[in-house]
Amino acid sequence: MANVIINRGIARQYTDGQTEIEVTSDNIGAVIRELDARFPGVGQVLRTDMAVAINGEIYQHVLLEPVGPDSEVAFIPAIEGG
Repeated sequence: MANVIINRGIARQYTDGQTEIEVTSDNIGAVIRELDARFPGVGQVLRTDMAVAINGEIYQHVLLEPVGPDSEVAFIPAIEGG
């Protein structure tokens, strides 16, 4: 199972404080859907307010990026800039 890391602020609000969650999904879109099914409301936040790193590499257009069973997926606050 892939290990998903969510920041503490989101975890407090949606996952009862869990910052690491194991998922069985095989791409980021499916990870978000799985998390939203388990923790209603978190999917919208993860889609719109977070950047995603898979095994330490940050992706911009991430929904179809593959996630392996030993992957580490981190949702981190998106940084806006110009």
